[in-house]
Amino acid sequence: MVCHPRTDEPQTMRVAALACALVAAVPPGNAQSDPLADRAKGSPTAPVTVYEMSDFQCPYCRDFALNTMPTLEREYVATGKVRFVFVNLPLSRLHANAVAAAAAAMCAAHQRKFWPLHDLLFRHQDRWAGLRDPAPYFTALGDSAGLNRAKLARCVTSPATQSEIRADSMRAAKAGASSTPTFYIEGGLLEGAAPVEVFRTVLDSIHGAKTTARPPPPPAP
Repeated sequence: MVCHPRTDEPQTMRVAALACALVAAVPPGNAQSDPLADRAKGSPTAPVTVYEMSDFQCPYCRDFALNTMPTLEREYVATGKVRFVFVNLPLSRLHANAVAAAAAAMCAAHQRKFWPLHDLLFRHQDRWAGLRDPAPYFTALGDSAGLNRAKLARCVTSPATQSEIRADSMRAAKAGASSTPTFYIEGGLLEGAAPVEVFRTVLDSIHGAKTTARPPPPPAP
């Protein structure tokens, strides 16, 4: 697996037959039992759902989070067109602190603070990525995000948290993701930190196809 660079060249959606593994993780019509709900932005009824498979220590994931996501959030999430869901895919062979960062983020999700910590982890990635022990720094970021420090400390060392991260990674792998960031968008994969123009093209096309009323069938002769 690799951390995928940004590219400004036109990209195409690669259909992934096993990408339904991500959708299968979400019981339809039952938001309370949705294991990904606390890591989602946007309306559950948005016509388009994007699953972002990401690594907190990946510099290209950071690029997307800080430079592209704010625009997509403003144009698509806030307008009710798209729902974004974060799925952990820590590339531990490349990034020594990726799993620990994912654990901190998962524990923030349990306190309904996933997105504040998500943003802090990416914003300060260069400060914690090279640390031998990033736990104290993650605790400080948790304080900034408004987390309960005692709950965070218990959660990051819990076997259940590691199981959640492994489950995320398995979902991503079954969906066909082999690099970060990778985006599963309604039946296809978009790989790499594509520029916002590429996302606009893809999202506008899919949203239009899903929301445009089909013409009525012609009358029977």
